[in-house]
Amino acid sequence: MLAALLVMSGIALALGAALGYASVYFKVEGNPLAEQIDAILPQTQCAQCGYPGCKPYAEAIASGEAEINLCTPGGDDGVRVLAELLGREFKPRGAVEEKLKIVAVIDEQTCIGCTLCIQACPVDAIVGTAKQMHTVVSRYCTGCELCLPPCPVDCISLAEEPRTPQNWRWKYPKTGLKVVE
Repeated sequence: MLAALLVMSGIALALGAALGYASVYFKVEGNPLAEQIDAILPQTQCAQCGYPGCKPYAEAIASGEAEINLCTPGGDDGVRVLAELLGREFKPRGAVEEKLKIVAVIDEQTCIGCTLCIQACPVDAIVGTAKQMHTVVSRYCTGCELCLPPCPVDCISLAEEPRTPQNWRWKYPKTGLKVVE
């Protein structure tokens, strides 16, 4: 019995040493700039930027393949931080800012409480329990639409967030101002 224990310990020690050596010898260096960019992004993995997640989007920005203003959940504040980090000019997100925020809305009469939408939500904006009604916490919802496909009864829809004093924006005139001397 003692011999078997010593043999197993020796094998475990040898395999541990081999794995330790392999981790050092085959180490893959990541792009440090992409890691810094990824740390700035909101990590919602919503794919609204056209990339499957925040890490691929960060790698595309670092390699110059993508613009810095595609992240909707990050907003203009995120674009500013990325512009400072990369030494690029700040580019507003364009027409996205003119619209109200889009959020998911669950029809509470139709919801069967299957929890599939809760599992699909990358930011945990949907709350509820099995076989009970679910609801969306609108301040956390990014409008990524990832909760729509798994719903078996199609009780989830997207709607503009109601206009309140907190999210109301003044519409500036589109005409240019003339300078009078």
